[in-house]
Amino acid sequence: MYPYVILDVFTDTPLEGNPLAVFPRAEDIPGERLQAIAREMNLSETVFVLPPEGEGHARVRIFTPAVELPFAGHPTLGTAYHIADRDGLDRVVLETGSGAVAVEFERADGRLASGRMRQPIPTWEPYERADEILAALGVETSELPVELYVNGPRFVYVALESEERVAALAPDLAALAAHGTVGVVCFAGAGTRWKCRVFSPGAGIAEDPATGSAAGPFAVHLARHGRIAHGEEIRIAQGAEIGRPSTLYARALGEGDRIDAVEVAGSAVLVARGEFLA
Repeated sequence: MYPYVILDVFTDTPLEGNPLAVFPRAEDIPGERLQAIAREMNLSETVFVLPPEGEGHARVRIFTPAVELPFAGHPTLGTAYHIADRDGLDRVVLETGSGAVAVEFERADGRLASGRMRQPIPTWEPYERADEILAALGVETSELPVELYVNGPRFVYVALESEERVAALAPDLAALAAHGTVGVVCFAGAGTRWKCRVFSPGAGIAEDPATGSAAGPFAVHLARHGRIAHGEEIRIAQGAEIGRPSTLYARALGEGDRIDAVEVAGSAVLVARGEFLA
């Protein structure tokens, strides 16, 4: 039997945010079974926690129902939250496939409140199949260049004219899946308030309730194109259209195309415990 917990991430309200399964003692689970277990859990991500190989508190392997990811945001934040809550820590370092990621927590009345992770700095380039993405979304153009960002996962960003247009999207998921594991981030907003929807059908996630690994590059994208100032923290609303409202915070520090640090923050809440029997 393998114990697991389920947390809702990027929310402090149970049954909202992005659900996450964490297997906190996964060293006894055969490696060839991890993908099948993640498919059985059928959440956007499942995390298997292993003993550290370096100076981190733990090593993690992260799976969607279809693929393993080197890094993902809500699994990192949620797993760090569970370890911090269990062990009474204010800082947790997780060893991911994209390197060590530190998460620092604030407390309110002695309890964990929000956590802030320092993410891998992404690379970016123009996306050569941008016209196909726009056609699959049913939109004619993007207000900013459609660019591909990589910080482990891969995301392209499409800027729309209004939050209402983002909410009304009904994309051709089969056409988006033809782009493999590339996630598509559609957004609108201004100043520090933004709305996003994220579609990743090629990774087994039709629509994601909260995408921490996309939030960091999103702040980079906005800063690079002058929509926000470097170092300015944005609030991202995501997930309402699928009944899982989520709130993420992100900022990119640097100047121009030089990015010195990327930070993403949010809350989490434990909602369930169980045992996997198979």
